[in-house]
Amino acid sequence: MSEKISVLISEDTVNKKIKELGEQISRDYAGKQIHLICILKGGAFFACELAKRISIPVSIDFMQVSSYENSTTSSGIVRIKKDLDESLEDKEVLIVEDIIDTGNTLHYLIPVLHARKPSSLKLCALLNKPDRRQKEVEISYLGFDIPDEFVVGYGLDYAQKYRNLPYIGVVELDKDDTE
Repeated sequence: MSEKISVLISEDTVNKKIKELGEQISRDYAGKQIHLICILKGGAFFACELAKRISIPVSIDFMQVSSYENSTTSSGIVRIKKDLDESLEDKEVLIVEDIIDTGNTLHYLIPVLHARKPSSLKLCALLNKPDRRQKEVEISYLGFDIPDEFVVGYGLDYAQKYRNLPYIGVVELDKDDTE
């Protein structure tokens, strides 16, 4: 298997955008505490960097939801692999996701979380692929709209590789690797 990675969004550009998102979230939730729900595994890098840039009190919990496994395309079947450790009742909740692709995962997950009675529930995503959308979801805080390319870095992976890249890169796969 051979992949070539080309830079789509530089490390500096990603860091500037996360700083802007943190400042906006801090203004919007001024005087409150926000509870981040980091969607694992990819969201961990983004959630940690975002939390560091939010100036109001922050708590965080983790949830692992999957529809990809080791493929470059969504299976369409959503599975909760790790649920939250804390109650959401009466909390200001912000879901932190690395990328919104088809929208299927969040279309499934948002009603599940709403049923847990948070005071508010919003979505923050580093990346959005609007051309791939099958189910619409409202993104309150967005880093970047990107083209329909398979991307890695900053928590995003290809078969569990490349999460540690400090930028967003496009994976160029050999034809044999996509079949």
